[in-house]
Amino acid sequence: MKQRDNFMSVPQIDSTHDAALSGDLDNAVNNKTKPFGSLGVLESVAKQIGLIQKTMRPQLTKPSIVVFAGDHGIVAENVSAYPQSVTWQMVENFLAQGAAINVFARQNGSALYIVDAGVNHDFGARDDLIDRKVRFGTRNFFNEPAMTANECELAMQHGMALVASLDGNVIGFGEMGIGNTTAAAAIMHKLADIPVADCVGAGTGLSPDGVLHKRRVIEKAADRHASVMAPLDILSTFGGFEIAMMAGAMLKAAERRMVLLIDGFIVTSALMVAARLQPAILDYCVFSHCSDENGHRQMLRFLGARPLLQLSLRLGEGTGCALALPLVQSAVNFLRDMATFESAQVSEKVE
Repeated sequence: MKQRDNFMSVPQIDSTHDAALSGDLDNAVNNKTKPFGSLGVLESVAKQIGLIQKTMRPQLTKPSIVVFAGDHGIVAENVSAYPQSVTWQMVENFLAQGAAINVFARQNGSALYIVDAGVNHDFGARDDLIDRKVRFGTRNFFNEPAMTANECELAMQHGMALVASLDGNVIGFGEMGIGNTTAAAAIMHKLADIPVADCVGAGTGLSPDGVLHKRRVIEKAADRHASVMAPLDILSTFGGFEIAMMAGAMLKAAERRMVLLIDGFIVTSALMVAARLQPAILDYCVFSHCSDENGHRQMLRFLGARPLLQLSLRLGEGTGCALALPLVQSAVNFLRDMATFESAQVSEKVE
């Protein structure tokens, strides 16, 4: 396959580095009425969001979580404990407000959008479903590339356009797609050069023998596509429509200086592609949690990420984003509203 470093126009992302503002934010955080560093990770999140928004008084407006759904041809190789039909059935569950992400998004005041990126099902016209179907599922990457370059580009452009239509300044990413942990593991292996055995996990609940079979499928597919090296070629060869759409959406969100809430294993695989194209995107990412899916911890380490939560989650759907949202809100609120030693007339530490 001919390698393409860039077969589409990728949004340009500014670094958030600003030495003067960074110092001012440090001073603001350290002068709050608390022992130095006592709010831990919330302090670094508050500073990060201040740098993203270029202000000493950041705020979160109209948070949203977008769940992208797509099917994968690789399920023909028996890599999932569940049949492919579960993808469309779970989309129906999202639309009926019955899934975990519905509960958590509603609980934490986030808008929730469900996107058909490429589900192998005809939903018909639905007011509450965003139809951006590129195709009825990807091809089987064990035999051939999952997407053509044009399909991958279209999926990414759909993701960009969707984000451009949102009003808020914070967005969480979720996904649904039987077989997508296999796609994510293949992407991770290719982009991070980590052995497949360290990338593959149980997904929806495979037995140890099932995990071994999944590993061998990915290894054989990786050998078959050994010449594929450029990030967008890796995405189109091994990815899914939901993963490509998320990668495009992430790039556009960072271009717009939004706060990006990153969920688990599959969402992070999309970010790995986006970060290879625009490394500055990582400045905009808050990593909601480290999942129990084998490989996610190494993904986070590869990206230099520090997750907020460790709850043994492995559900997907953006649930980690919804659960982390109150913590991110708390980080912004303490920077904006907490008194300083001077304003509260509280004595500071004696040196």
